[in-house]
Amino acid sequence: MEELVNWFQQHARDYPWRRTRDPYAILVSEVMLQQTQIPTVLGRGFYSRWMERFPDFSSLAAAREEEVLKVWEGLGYYRRARNLQKLAREVMENHAGEFPRDHAAILALPGVGPYTAGAVASFAFGLAEPIVDGNIARVLSRIHDDATPVDSTAGAKRLWERARALVHATDDPRALNSALMELGQTHCTPTKPACDLCPVRSHCRTTDPESLPVKSVRQEITAITERVIFLRTSEGVLLELETGRRRTGLWKLPAMNADQPPPVLMRTHYSITRYKVTLWVHEPHAHDGVWPDTHRIIPFTELESTPMSAPYRRVLRELMQRGEFKLDV
Repeated sequence: MEELVNWFQQHARDYPWRRTRDPYAILVSEVMLQQTQIPTVLGRGFYSRWMERFPDFSSLAAAREEEVLKVWEGLGYYRRARNLQKLAREVMENHAGEFPRDHAAILALPGVGPYTAGAVASFAFGLAEPIVDGNIARVLSRIHDDATPVDSTAGAKRLWERARALVHATDDPRALNSALMELGQTHCTPTKPACDLCPVRSHCRTTDPESLPVKSVRQEITAITERVIFLRTSEGVLLELETGRRRTGLWKLPAMNADQPPPVLMRTHYSITRYKVTLWVHEPHAHDGVWPDTHRIIPFTELESTPMSAPYRRVLRELMQRGEFKLDV
């Protein structure tokens, strides 16, 4: 794969995490990119804002979770932010503030799987550790013309074995792993791959690249409905602290469980993982003003600094801008 490394060194795109060997900066980028595309992470300033506020393990470990979630707001999959903070505290408390350089020790950190461990080990420390993400799985499946489902046990095992063989055969694991990812992002794309421009086309066996990789399980999209209320007082807006698995620690408009829904203020849609959500926002019920401990009137001046998922942030901003409220209590 010398041709691939040479191609990468000439054509690599410039990203801030490629200019550093700091394991913290690299780790943050890898965690953000697990579920979010590069243009979003960079173009909308998520990476730069995070690094400005939490430039190292120490600052992240010492932060309040509410602030961590607020800085992460808009990226979704908030468990990633919590796991990052949990990892930072582990590094500060059990590794004297120094990120481990051993692959096994990296893999033992909270929230770190084989891909992230391999990425930090190779990108930060130059260790010959393989990585397999969606891009690399696509590249390797096509090079070997392998239709084994990549989400099967056999398929995953074969991908990691091939990636390991490649990284052990190079003098520059950092460049090779980066090059494989870059190739999948720019040339060996899911549709309309640029095969004529591929630096390793002479090694590629497939004659039908768009048929690969193969996945055995297609995740079905489930439609669900959420009904919430919007209650604005003279002091602020009633919000509910989420306690479920997906968005624990974030605030939202309070859930409504009435059999006869009150008048609708608005309806919108959003998607999260495998769910397509229809969100109905209603006027509040008649209420005695006594709310559960998870509910709180958030002052108007604190609404923007309160951590909230992006769909609820959009809804709240729209409702606050309407100006025709008859809901003040």
